[in-house]
Amino acid sequence: MPASPWPRRTFLHAAGGSALALGLTGWASLPATAAEAAAGEEEFAALRAQWRNLILGTGFSPTAEPFRTLLANLGSTARGHLSTMAPAGGSLWPGVIWTDPDPDLDAESYAFSARMNDSYTRLNVMAQAFCQPGTGLTGDTALLEAVITGLEHVHDQVYNPATVPYGNWWNWQIGAPQALMDTCVLIHDHLTEDQKARFCAAVDHFLPDSAVGAYTGTSTGANRVDLCRGIILRGVVGENPDKIALAARALTPVFPYVTSGDGFYADGSFIQHTSVPYIGGYGSVLHDGVGRILALLRGSPWQLNDPHTQLFLDTVESAVAPFIYNGLMMDNVSSRGISRQGGSDHVRAHGLLATLVLLGQGASPEENARWRAMVKGWLRRDYHYPALKNPGLSLIRASLLQALQDDASVTAAPEPVGHRLFHNMDRVTHRRRGWAASVSMASQRIAHYEFGNGEHARGYHTGAGWLSWWGSDFGLEQYSDAYWPTVDPYRLPGITASRKPLADGQGGNWGGPRPDAAWVGGTTDGEFGATGQHLKGLGGTMSARKSWFWLDDSIVCLGAGIGSTDGFPVETTIDNRHLGTTGAPALTVDGRRQPVTQGWTATFEGAEWAHIEGQAGYVFPAGTRLGAVREERTGAWKDINTGGSADPITRRYLTLFTDHGTDPVDAGYAYVLLPGASARSTQQRSCDRGRLKVLANTAAQQGVRVARLGFTAVNFWMPGTVDKITASAPASVLIRENRNGTATVVVSDPARQATSLEVRWNRRVSKVLSKPSTVTGATTGDALTLTFGDLTARAGGPQTITVRLG
Repeated sequence: MPASPWPRRTFLHAAGGSALALGLTGWASLPATAAEAAAGEEEFAALRAQWRNLILGTGFSPTAEPFRTLLANLGSTARGHLSTMAPAGGSLWPGVIWTDPDPDLDAESYAFSARMNDSYTRLNVMAQAFCQPGTGLTGDTALLEAVITGLEHVHDQVYNPATVPYGNWWNWQIGAPQALMDTCVLIHDHLTEDQKARFCAAVDHFLPDSAVGAYTGTSTGANRVDLCRGIILRGVVGENPDKIALAARALTPVFPYVTSGDGFYADGSFIQHTSVPYIGGYGSVLHDGVGRILALLRGSPWQLNDPHTQLFLDTVESAVAPFIYNGLMMDNVSSRGISRQGGSDHVRAHGLLATLVLLGQGASPEENARWRAMVKGWLRRDYHYPALKNPGLSLIRASLLQALQDDASVTAAPEPVGHRLFHNMDRVTHRRRGWAASVSMASQRIAHYEFGNGEHARGYHTGAGWLSWWGSDFGLEQYSDAYWPTVDPYRLPGITASRKPLADGQGGNWGGPRPDAAWVGGTTDGEFGATGQHLKGLGGTMSARKSWFWLDDSIVCLGAGIGSTDGFPVETTIDNRHLGTTGAPALTVDGRRQPVTQGWTATFEGAEWAHIEGQAGYVFPAGTRLGAVREERTGAWKDINTGGSADPITRRYLTLFTDHGTDPVDAGYAYVLLPGASARSTQQRSCDRGRLKVLANTAAQQGVRVARLGFTAVNFWMPGTVDKITASAPASVLIRENRNGTATVVVSDPARQATSLEVRWNRRVSKVLSKPSTVTGATTGDALTLTFGDLTARAGGPQTITVRLG
């Protein structure tokens, strides 16, 4: 690729107003520059060659693995499409019918439009098999003729300017244009000028310039990138410089950070569909699309030189990397994607790893080196489903990853240690040397879950404090092996939920239901953290105050104020381990091993600790009434996604939970999760009464202190005093006392409602060493008093103060 580095580190967080304003109001009317307008056949040919490379991959041997197998699979799939293709009225393949007898926007019409798109996708697979070596169909004239016949048939029958789109807009404006134009690039020299003109005219009809005329509606975030890609490729195929220039400029609103709605936020959050955390879905699509477009246009007259591209590059480490662990992409930022058969947290990460390698080619040398080391570490540590073992990996992605794997100059980077709070999307990640964890919450800003296109029908409790975790060398398969169609959706790990039955898709198609709860968020010093959620259950009256305190080898989980009037039991699921088809790890409760018989269930009064062999330990500081069950659960992908198979699947689970009873009043819980701990260390922790002190666990405040870590944290749901900390308004407060005689005090307003706040720490402080502008007053001496101004504009972001003790 031509060497043309992107603009270097600019961090124009506050700048870009004029550029963004231009992007929102004026790019559609801007003419192509002189260089763009003067582009000739050579420039367009170069773009087509570059895009071919970005589809097909480069620099690999077709006889070496994994490429020999990937190419053989591609050829087999294409041969199957070729042998079954049968052009007929309303279809190109039997059963793949796009003619809608009653065209509108209902689910049936969505399916018909998807089949039109699928027809183009199949033709693209056939075109790739024609172009790639080692497929058994390389250069096959019958295959080429079939592809061209198919393109003509779909165009004549449905994808032409005379058709009024029906069903899902995405199929007409994104899916079909991309597959069609990609195919036209691959077989460009075999198409007549008339064919290219007609196919481009069809794209112009369904994907007009006005689709990127305003940054709103369905033309934001990842969708905007996909729309721009379609227009750019239409310009490449049709050799229209104005189309390429228009779409390149229309990308500009994607790069700056947003403070509401869709896009990337300064804290690393990524939102799509207004209220859904989506870095593992639309965010991945956005990175892939931008990465390919930047690589395509680099060195051309249309090269992007927007200074805000650096902000986009920064998201690799601020937004993407925190949610990838040992080669998997955490499910809690993938929304509907977790309900799709054939996908998994590992599969969703595979393509993204290659995208990061591609993006690195246009980043600074320092960034490129860090990212390559980071990706190589993920490739090496994924023992469950390594990317290069994925038979569905595209050749371009496989070639990028294999080249990195073979690059002896790159040393694999270890997983980092640290805590990240994504306060703009109600997600938290916590990483330690041997494990990682993440919690998923919902608020008046962030949806419980998203249901749409018949997908994710039972995801309704994924925002109810779902605590997912993985070990560095165990547990990577927890959510990968048919977990979602077989798990009890009312017993996700960490959640508190009513057993009140909910309808599939509760909240409505694309409803994005959000609870009326403001206090969701927390604080962090970058290593440890405090997180809280005012939980209001979906479709019922259940409510609770939930807190997590993230430490060196454990997570302290507290719940209080749990209540409901639904007439159903309410449970807190301590954990729900997926055991595959044959797993039967030992469960030990208070030193006694329990039966491994499937169907076994028991209740333990006053349990003090529990341990699941090879998984984790659980300590109950005040004792608990612990429920446990081993069960085999059967479900089908179709239960949670209408596009899935109805074939039954059975998986084993071992569940630990606390039953708060029917219609509880002010119920609570307290437990400590110790990922990877042995039974012996779990028992020892249970006996170490002095290590952890629960300072409060009520509906007013929740807090803990771990003296040996210098850690004290309190979530103030209401003003008050807990131990030595007083807050005048709801807030989250974390204090770390350091061995060098200093302390870090971190304060946030998760509810975003504090117009003023005073925090007092009854500890002798001699000096304030640093403070943010939000601190309007600070007094030291026998106690530290911090006065904050209006925090509502800080969006729940942590405010960090350092002080000298004594």
